[in-house]
Amino acid sequence: MNTEDLQAKGFTQEQINYVMAEYGKDINGVKQDRDNYKTQLENAQKTLKSFEGVNVSELQGKINTLTTELANKDVEYQKQIAERDFNDLLKSTAVNYKPRDFEAVMPFLDVEKLKASKNQEADIKAAFEAVKKDKAYLFQDTQIPRVVAPTPGPGGQAVDDTKTRANEALRSILGKE
Repeated sequence: MNTEDLQAKGFTQEQINYVMAEYGKDINGVKQDRDNYKTQLENAQKTLKSFEGVNVSELQGKINTLTTELANKDVEYQKQIAERDFNDLLKSTAVNYKPRDFEAVMPFLDVEKLKASKNQEADIKAAFEAVKKDKAYLFQDTQIPRVVAPTPGPGGQAVDDTKTRANEALRSILGKE
């Protein structure tokens, strides 16, 4: 469409300007879309050219290898976490039994059997109790010595507390005995 065709149809210059402006908007939008598609096509062709000579089966093999390695690492990390949790449970349970040396008690525990146990906490406690029963010398004595009676003071009398001693000291100073 051009201006001469519109003049031949009898349009005024104002009408022609309006029609041309509207037509330009439509055409410019279509041109913009065309340019965008053209750019996308060029980028896609460049990307496809970069894949020329690539062995797809080799890439699949690498992907499979990496996936397997990732799964193995995940299993290894789970083992390490389980090992750490078991050791923490073992040490925290040992604290309650007060061993003289934790490392000295360890040879008497069947660690592999305790790791495989379904109820680790109860089995660890039972194992510590068995070792404590058989090898009590490995554990600290938990009995606290009891004082039977107060000891006698210098005069042969038992002094009960500091208040009584203070009163006796004041009486001796004041001479009121």
